[in-house]
Amino acid sequence: MLEVLTLLVALVVIAAVAIPMWRTHELRTQREVAMKVLLAIQAEQDRFFGEHARYAPSSGLKTRLAVTGYTFGIERGQDELSYVATAQVATRAGLTPDTRCARLSIDQHGRRFATTESGEDSTADCWDRK
Repeated sequence: MLEVLTLLVALVVIAAVAIPMWRTHELRTQREVAMKVLLAIQAEQDRFFGEHARYAPSSGLKTRLAVTGYTFGIERGQDELSYVATAQVATRAGLTPDTRCARLSIDQHGRRFATTESGEDSTADCWDRK
């Protein structure tokens, strides 16, 4: 009986450590995929601009804008000579959202930005470390 109790305690301790680590890994992986999508949007926008001398709306891009955990958007300037592509954390029932890198963005100059859920700048923490 003592061995079974010891085994149960060990399993609870392992689960208490493993579950948060798994969630952190999952958030980091989703964040990296969202960043790759934003970089793909940037590359596609550069090609489009080379052909049309303006940036494309999101409907004019072929890049797949569906990634688990994020919603994407492209805001173009009125003159169509600028854009900001964004990836916003999507809230999912039962899961804690990525509050550290809640909004990722990149503009026509390749400048990368990130903010926390409360709107604080987290660019260095999100883009540089992933």
